[in-house]
Amino acid sequence: MKKIAVPFLICFTFILFTYCGNPTNNSNDVAQDSVPESTSNAKDSTKNILFFGNSLTAGLGLKNQEEAFPNLIQQRIDSLSLGYTCINAGLSGETSAGGKDRIDWLLKQPIDIFILELGANDGLRGIAPTSTYNNLATIVDKVKAAYPDCKLVLAGMKVPPSMGDTYFKQFEDIFPRLAKEKNMTLVPFLLDGVAGISKLNQQDAVHPTAEGQHILADNVWQHLKGLL
Repeated sequence: MKKIAVPFLICFTFILFTYCGNPTNNSNDVAQDSVPESTSNAKDSTKNILFFGNSLTAGLGLKNQEEAFPNLIQQRIDSLSLGYTCINAGLSGETSAGGKDRIDWLLKQPIDIFILELGANDGLRGIAPTSTYNNLATIVDKVKAAYPDCKLVLAGMKVPPSMGDTYFKQFEDIFPRLAKEKNMTLVPFLLDGVAGISKLNQQDAVHPTAEGQHILADNVWQHLKGLL
């Protein structure tokens, strides 16, 4: 796994922490009261994949949502005629606590594969890892209770080393621990190959460009494809 340069990460922390406090800053963001729409217009899809996350999933700052990694994965699925519909339920600024409350109304629609991408905003706010872990575990438990046969995928995240060695390690450990306990497929680090690379990030140095989103899609796809 690639290491992220410390100078970048310090900048990353400041910018993203500030940005999290104003999740409606960009008109391309997903409105908080909007119902997430399928990223595919295919009518013959019989199974749903729910992408549940924050601005990384929502595709904040992109020209349109079609450039976000859930839609790129939909394009691969369609090209293989696999019969799944990807639903982008990303919301900028979302924390694990917010997600724990928001997941309930999303469970009104059938879910066959659930991809959880939350926790980064918790880490940048210094929220206790035990709290983040418990919130994420509750989200997963709610999904499993509603759809016992649903396949589960967890996108791992990291915090900057400037948060301190102890916190860095405790936060990093949330994801493999949760994946093991809840029998989830783990994507070790969603931003692997993108974080810290300026040409793959927007001007805010935080959110991936369209090119960067392709790498995120690759990172997820290599773990998702075996579940389809």
